[in-house]
Amino acid sequence: MKIIKTKIKDLLIIKKETYNDYRGFLRELYKEKSLSKKFIFDILSSSKKNVIRGLHLQKNNSQGKYVTVLKGKAFDVAVDLRKNSKTFGKHVSIILSSDQNISFYIPEGFAHGFCALENNTIVHYKCTKYRDAKTEIGIIWNDPNLNIKWPIKKPIISRKDKQNISFKEFLNDL
Repeated sequence: MKIIKTKIKDLLIIKKETYNDYRGFLRELYKEKSLSKKFIFDILSSSKKNVIRGLHLQKNNSQGKYVTVLKGKAFDVAVDLRKNSKTFGKHVSIILSSDQNISFYIPEGFAHGFCALENNTIVHYKCTKYRDAKTEIGIIWNDPNLNIKWPIKKPIISRKDKQNISFKEFLNDL
């Protein structure tokens, strides 16, 4: 496994091994010794093309996430919301696909979201904490203050995510 640093401290891209032969392939998805994080909760989601999920976070009990696309392709985004970070409010985006063997490690203190770029995109998350519905919030996907360059114009958004708050509203609650 190769760990690639991004422009934001602790936000990592993990390039993993794939072993191909005449039968197909074998992939390593996660090695604890490479990342030294304890993941206690796994989530699997399936999305149609143009679905945006996010930007999600938990105000308390913040989760670290290890995100891998098992099928399809996704535009994945992490926004730094750590109060004392030099990159507070900045984001990193990456294309994750089943053709690659890379994952995105998003530490605690970040909002996370993705856009499915193909039908039946399956995303697997390993999480460092359980979901805490009481402190779960979202920031609206197209907030102009975050300046995320989403690859689509007319996404499919859940009712819940349509009610996400603005980045300014998030700042007012700090």
